[in-house]
Amino acid sequence: MAADSGAITNEDSESGEEEGKHVKPFTPEKAKEIIMSLQQPAIFCNMVFDWPAQHWTAKHLSEVLQGKQIRFRMGTKRTDTAPQFETTCSYVEATLEEFLTWNCDRSSISGPFRDYDHSKFWAYADYKYFVSLFEDKTDIFQDVIWSDFGFPGRNGQESTLWIGSMGAHTPCHLDTYGCNLVFQVQGRKRWHLFPPEDTPFLYPTRIPYEESSVFSKINVVNPDLKRFPQFWKARRHMVTLRPGQVLFVPRHWWHYVESIDPVTVSINSWIELEEDHQARVEEAITRMLVCALKTAENPHDTRAWLNPTEVEETSHEVNCRYLNGAVSAFFDHYGTPKVVETQALSTNGEYVIKEELNVHNHMEVEQTSSHNLTLGTVKQEAASPFGPDLVPVIPGSQEPPSERGGMFESDGEDFVGKNGKRFGKLHYTKRQRMMSESENAVVEQIASNSTVAPSQTFISTDDLLDCLVNPQVTRIVAQLLIQGRSL
Repeated sequence: MAADSGAITNEDSESGEEEGKHVKPFTPEKAKEIIMSLQQPAIFCNMVFDWPAQHWTAKHLSEVLQGKQIRFRMGTKRTDTAPQFETTCSYVEATLEEFLTWNCDRSSISGPFRDYDHSKFWAYADYKYFVSLFEDKTDIFQDVIWSDFGFPGRNGQESTLWIGSMGAHTPCHLDTYGCNLVFQVQGRKRWHLFPPEDTPFLYPTRIPYEESSVFSKINVVNPDLKRFPQFWKARRHMVTLRPGQVLFVPRHWWHYVESIDPVTVSINSWIELEEDHQARVEEAITRMLVCALKTAENPHDTRAWLNPTEVEETSHEVNCRYLNGAVSAFFDHYGTPKVVETQALSTNGEYVIKEELNVHNHMEVEQTSSHNLTLGTVKQEAASPFGPDLVPVIPGSQEPPSERGGMFESDGEDFVGKNGKRFGKLHYTKRQRMMSESENAVVEQIASNSTVAPSQTFISTDDLLDCLVNPQVTRIVAQLLIQGRSL
């Protein structure tokens, strides 16, 4: 069977949304404190009832945008085991009005969606930055009020819009920068989340390449467990996000997001974190290696490996400037650190780097830091912020959609947690036990990345890249590079 799934129902939380609508449960200061300390996903309720953006249905936005052309990603409603990466999708330029007409299955053969049977395809206007979408209507930025979560001045200008039909989804990935706040405006979305320490079980890859996105090779709603046997160890957290709710996704949590209603509208904002300064160095290293090797392999075709969202030049000269800029920005922020101790340690046959820097302690290799990940969570439990207005997303016993049926077998009903409870203690013992399994899985995970049979000796560029730009490797390289520049 697939990975242990986790799910909660937030249906109970809706009853509280009708009460006390004029008083928000958290002050901006308290909300920010929760966001900056919480190490598991959670849903904020009753925090956006007075936002003008709560009325931003797709129909309303079609009137606001007045015929503006938007790019839609078109995917198929299939249930095989391969992820639908953006490089394998097709694209349509259309207005929201044309999208809504097609989505009602009333499209004519002359419309922009004429080649896409509504019963077989979904459409997704994803990653639409407000500053581009509403460039001539900047007053609308004020309709999104992230300052209620403790980030003064943050509004639609730092936000992204997502509009999709049923079945529209993003492949499973993690964001290398920041944490994420997601406001659900219209329709429901189902989120499948996995903790950072389960990364080896998600078989990470940087192909297709997109800055700040590490993709999983697995279709998590219909996994190929013969090819990716470690995935069964991953701990799935699953929740249905409803209109009026805001999901907090902590740093480096993997997520697969699917629309389960005919039309969905979401607004998100990525919150910058202190760790992003080193992460930008890691991303610059990744970009240089991926672009160099993939361009050398086929200098005339980047479409097969470069995500359509990547529009910047990929030349080696540009990437060198990008890397130098990231390292310079790191030192501009921290000053020149003095290396107190740098030593190589061997843990379960793997080499990791441990250092103590006088200006920051965040530069840790995931293998070592993941052991301490639960400490903050355990400490947080002593004074838990959870309740009807902050619902934790926890692992449970609900099985995910079957391998045979995939995501379209779902009936759209909520999933409940273990024994039907909405809350519960985190599984600390299991979590800590999984740490050693995670470390032991790294080598096996990298070996399983090969697309050819073990008896064959051919190693492709992608096989090499999966090792070279594995997040664990680029983290070590970034640390060594920063230390070398500080000497």
